[in-house]
Amino acid sequence: MSIGFEEKPIYISELDEIGQLVFKGMQRLNRIQSIVFETAYNTNENLLICAPTGAGKTNIAMLTVLHEIRQHLQPGGVIKKDEFKIVYVAPMKALAAEMTNYFSKRLEPLGIAVKELTGDMQLTKGEILRTQMLVTTPEKWDVVTRKSVGDVALSQIVKLLILDEVHLLHEDRGPVLESLVARTLRQVESTQSMIRILGLSATLPNYLDVASFLHVNPYIGLFYFDSRFRPVPLGQSFVGIKTTNKVTTYTHTHTHTLLTRIKLTILPELMLRNIRWNKQMKEMFPDGIGIHHAGMLRADRSLMESMFSRGYLKVLCCTATLAWGVNLPAHAVIIKGTQIYDAKRGTLVDLGILDVMQIFGRAGRPQFDKYGEGTIITAHDKLSHYLTLLTQQNPIESQFLETMADNLNAEVSLGTVTNVEEAVRWLSYTYLYIRMRANPLAYGINHKMDPGLELYRKELVVMAARKLDKARMIRFEERTGYFASTDLGRTASHFYIKYNTMEVRDEEMEELEQMLCNYCELPAAGGVENGYGKINILLQTYIGRGEVDSFSLISDLSYVAQNAARIVRALFEIALRKRWPAMTYRLLNLCKVIDKRLWGFAHPLRQFSILPHNVLARLEEKKLTVDKLKDMQKDEIGETILGLVWCTTKLDMNSIATIQPITRTVLRVRLQITPDFQWHDQPWWLWVEDPINDHIYHSEYLLLQKKQVGFWVVFTIPIFEPMPSQYYIRAVSDRWLGSEAVCIINFQHLILPERHPPHTELLDLQPLPITALGNLEYESLYKFTHFNPIQTQIFHTLYHTDTNVLLGAPTGSGKTIAAELAMFRVFNQYPTSKVVYIAPLKALVRERIEDWKIRIEEKLGKKVVELTGDVTPDMRAIAAADLIVTTPEKWDGVSRSWQNRSYVQKVAILIIDEIHLLGEDRGPVLEVIVSRTNFISSHTNKTVRVVGLSTALANARDLADWLGIGQVGLFNFRPSVRPVPLEVHIQGFPGQHYCPRMASMNKPVFQAIRSHSPAKPVLIFVSSRRQTRLTALDLIAFLMTDIIAMVRESNLKLTLAFGIGMHHAGLHERDRKTVEELFVNCKIQILIATSTLAWGVNFPAHLVIVKGTEYYDGKTRRYVDYPITDVLQMMGRAGRPQYDDQGKAVILVHDIKKDFYKKFLYEPFPVESSLLGVLSDHLNAEIAAGTITSKQDAMDYITWTYFFRRLVMNPRTTAGNLAYFHVSPSLFFFISPSLFPLPSSLTPFPPSLPSHSPFPPSLLQDAEEYAELPVRHNEDQLNSELAQRLPLQVNPHSYDSAHTKTHLLLQAHFSRAQLPCSDYGTDTKTVLDNAIRICQAMLDVAANEGWLVTALSICNLVQMIVQGVGLISLFMQRSQVHYQSTTKQHIHTLYQHQPTHPHTHTVRSISLSQWSKVPPGSPITVQCKGLQHQSKC
Repeated sequence: MSIGFEEKPIYISELDEIGQLVFKGMQRLNRIQSIVFETAYNTNENLLICAPTGAGKTNIAMLTVLHEIRQHLQPGGVIKKDEFKIVYVAPMKALAAEMTNYFSKRLEPLGIAVKELTGDMQLTKGEILRTQMLVTTPEKWDVVTRKSVGDVALSQIVKLLILDEVHLLHEDRGPVLESLVARTLRQVESTQSMIRILGLSATLPNYLDVASFLHVNPYIGLFYFDSRFRPVPLGQSFVGIKTTNKVTTYTHTHTHTLLTRIKLTILPELMLRNIRWNKQMKEMFPDGIGIHHAGMLRADRSLMESMFSRGYLKVLCCTATLAWGVNLPAHAVIIKGTQIYDAKRGTLVDLGILDVMQIFGRAGRPQFDKYGEGTIITAHDKLSHYLTLLTQQNPIESQFLETMADNLNAEVSLGTVTNVEEAVRWLSYTYLYIRMRANPLAYGINHKMDPGLELYRKELVVMAARKLDKARMIRFEERTGYFASTDLGRTASHFYIKYNTMEVRDEEMEELEQMLCNYCELPAAGGVENGYGKINILLQTYIGRGEVDSFSLISDLSYVAQNAARIVRALFEIALRKRWPAMTYRLLNLCKVIDKRLWGFAHPLRQFSILPHNVLARLEEKKLTVDKLKDMQKDEIGETILGLVWCTTKLDMNSIATIQPITRTVLRVRLQITPDFQWHDQPWWLWVEDPINDHIYHSEYLLLQKKQVGFWVVFTIPIFEPMPSQYYIRAVSDRWLGSEAVCIINFQHLILPERHPPHTELLDLQPLPITALGNLEYESLYKFTHFNPIQTQIFHTLYHTDTNVLLGAPTGSGKTIAAELAMFRVFNQYPTSKVVYIAPLKALVRERIEDWKIRIEEKLGKKVVELTGDVTPDMRAIAAADLIVTTPEKWDGVSRSWQNRSYVQKVAILIIDEIHLLGEDRGPVLEVIVSRTNFISSHTNKTVRVVGLSTALANARDLADWLGIGQVGLFNFRPSVRPVPLEVHIQGFPGQHYCPRMASMNKPVFQAIRSHSPAKPVLIFVSSRRQTRLTALDLIAFLMTDIIAMVRESNLKLTLAFGIGMHHAGLHERDRKTVEELFVNCKIQILIATSTLAWGVNFPAHLVIVKGTEYYDGKTRRYVDYPITDVLQMMGRAGRPQYDDQGKAVILVHDIKKDFYKKFLYEPFPVESSLLGVLSDHLNAEIAAGTITSKQDAMDYITWTYFFRRLVMNPRTTAGNLAYFHVSPSLFFFISPSLFPLPSSLTPFPPSLPSHSPFPPSLLQDAEEYAELPVRHNEDQLNSELAQRLPLQVNPHSYDSAHTKTHLLLQAHFSRAQLPCSDYGTDTKTVLDNAIRICQAMLDVAANEGWLVTALSICNLVQMIVQGVGLISLFMQRSQVHYQSTTKQHIHTLYQHQPTHPHTHTVRSISLSQWSKVPPGSPITVQCKGLQHQSKC
């Protein structure tokens, strides 16, 4: 505070409305609060307030809290409570409880929720979300912020961090504060988000150092008030004692609090009833004496505090923790003895001067006393020592070096420190660094040789890293300086595992012996004499709910109970990571035993507290297990017990568990889990164990949600030859004892697939020049002079023969040029025939069209036509085309009517790109296309050449046999045969929850770019549009034009400025083009894209990063793995043939899947058929087309399919649990269930369509095609908000339904309502793309059945879909159809009036697409049997 500073008192009446509400009952702020007011209440400056105890620092904290709240105040007085969190860090749990009460009462008028988050008070995730202010302890907040998964979102919305008693930096707990502040300051810098820090402290000599540590501007935010500002003057005395007023006596051990007793007034007997646990407390209450220490139960501590503050107790004997923890001022304070036992040093040490000052700060009550008394009773030789300390304070020093290894491990586990350089920079944010520079000699540093302490900090980091590496808590590569966290290190960090000691006191021996006899079910190794034996006895007593008399044992029991659950959880995770099944199972049960305080052999119903003990005893006596009780009736055991029995969690895993061998060494397991209980959301652990080798092959954490009736789990496990007899799948509840299930996987009848033939060897041939084409026009299409080795080897087969070809080669091998060679063969030999090129995605079709329109149409003069759902040219354009580029679904629809379409019969070659997608969802369409092509060839006697392009395959021979390829046309090269070699790095990331795990990958992504591709293009693949945005923004945070001005999307504008682009389907077309051009021309270095880009656009890069291998599946409403083909396709984009001599790929995966990807990223994956699931649909299409007319035709048709080939080769994988038997009976087995439902498949709508009423819109939304429309995280809330703005109501309990979302999107389209986000725009396009097709099918059914009104309503609906209008006219007024007849109407013809005025159309017969273009209101004649109707559209 500067000299001559003008003090102006601040009156509460002068504050704004919020301030007056919170400070209600106060007239004005005190002197210190008034001085600080302007900076605290009206700025965002970091603050350090150094003032004596009792100066009102808590109200200064309240001023900063109000400032933060005011920043989120909306017009109209609404506080946006979800935008901010305030964290108050108190040094003790007792103080945290008091601060919670204080802030709760003060902030209640504003509706701000304040909750305590400590070891005593745990909060659920929902409670934390609903809380605006958290009061916590340093250790608890350290645990919360050091987890890379789970609590990231919480720490990111903290806007104000209040650190009380910050002068504790010199104590044992000081390193925790240093770690918290360093982590917060680094977060502010990396995220560029404001977090204000307020430090509250006692008077300190080196307050400037602390201000520098907290990043406080000393000219604005630093306030230092000495003892003159104390509200009540303090008289300090080293002799004598006065007992006429209230006295607080501070002692230093639990036992001394009992021995210090002074006879005073009598307490009313009434108060004794509240004391249940402690004999000593009951004895001393009548004497007016209370005791208080941290080892007491929370309820007893609170009772003591309440009685003392209300005046019932005159003397309170307590340990020094009360001085820090609870604001209980007294007239006089006595410190009895100044030596305390230090367990670490094993000796007595002097009480610290800060402790003395804090204790003296409790002397003098501002409301009642004019002065306070402080007395120290100490040894005579210590008097001068304390006199000197109280008059001449020494600066506080850092204790960070003692716990540096633990804190470094925490940062490495969190991902904020990944190398020595970052660790050195991290140390610069600590108080240790400030003090080392200010006082280097105290730390043994030669300041002149190393003025910035760069070398010394590096030395400290390397020493700590070596210790951690030796303990296997991190992996430290000393040559490069990089750190990598391990499972052991992460577990130690998450569970805050530290070394603690515990002593055995002589007076406890007898009671420990009694506890060992009475409550211990298991022998206690070490007995009562040793520390570990004592812990064992106390833990068993706690589990057995035994009674403890000794006050010190109650304290120790509480300590053991608090820490045991955490430590055993850590051990469980270590055992799970080590893959030890027996130890994992025992430790998980021990966790639950401690949590429930119930032995594992006890009856499971003992977990429900509502049952009387005598009932439970009888159940155990009669040995009535839960399974037996479930079979009993209500009148036998009573309604209460029966209800509880069905609440015990059990799973049924035996109903459906299928195993499918993918290769001879890998099994895929599909497991259906069905809950056999009445339940809420329940967490379970599931693992697969090999009982012979005592090893876990797979483990995962499952959260079974109430809305899921059944739960499918799909995973892969290894299998070895000779095959084991069986594996066990074990599911164990994370919370309930006795809740577990075991499913046995038996390998007795398992048939493994045959060994695959070797790959095609890449021959050492001379590269073939492009002049081998023998055509100057063809040669001019290429910029290179020679074909690459793969193209050279396949050239002759493709260009000079008509044999079918299957080319399996890694992505980037030049397969598109191979396709062009096959096209040139047709152009040369069969100029009147057509080429059909089938690409799996519309984006890939669009890319090929853009390329071939220039190269093949303009330069070669060949007509190129695009045929997709977006572009449908007329028949003449298709008939005139030489090259048709299409998607599988579109060509399937076109070729179904091949008899009536001459251009289908003119096809000479069918080129299928990415044919290995046969095994994916869209595979059956590809399979049917090839089968139909072969079928057409056999009927027209005209061979159609098939060229399949694929990645490297394991079972290429099966695919080649199906395509009719002999040895000549099969080229299946190894995955390693790439024009540009690929280096792959796979990293595993822990965490059960998807979003936090993705967030934890951002820093490694940044590090991968820095390490592998600091100046070359980088492609990052993510699972969703939201992840493109979040990843880009995080990369910008780590990094710290005219083109950008043209971009519409705000996030894209921001990221482009930093050289980072985003690419996904939700972007505007022009934005997408801009990003693509910038990346191709190297104007931006990094492109973050959804996985579809891997297939859709050919953008090779030097480095490819796959950030996560899961995506959200809207149909199953959970995260599922990418197909392995997708991951290979993404990796294939790494390495640019023209520029790079090596490509690099970094795959970031969930750690439990790391082994799987290690295997299959280097080993080709077999392609299986997925036709079986949709066989009935394709049989239906062929029956409708007239291709199949009998069951024998259907069996013949299936023999053309790839499914038939794989059924023979690998029946278990292709057909699930169907055992291998003769082919003919197998086919009949499949065809029969597919044919029986066909009549209903052909007419699926009559049970739903109404015959004489307008078409209800719900029928469209309920179509099966919309079942897979994604409902992403939190979109149920967006659906709820959107529904409020739309005219038609929906079921409020179905906002997470895909069909409800479809209904809302259709309503929004018709109403032209604004959509909540860009994702909804893309979803609307998906809905509308399918809507016309579905309406067309419905109209055919309605017309076939003769339902007039329904048909007209569907026609109106089509108009509304195309034009985006007419919701009210259709849904509210319904169709304006007038007719007069008592008989049933039937549609005979449907046509428009001949033109009678200029605005009508001259169309005699109306198709559905033409109908959609007719303006609403145009006159329509409906001619029925026997009468005519006038109608308006």
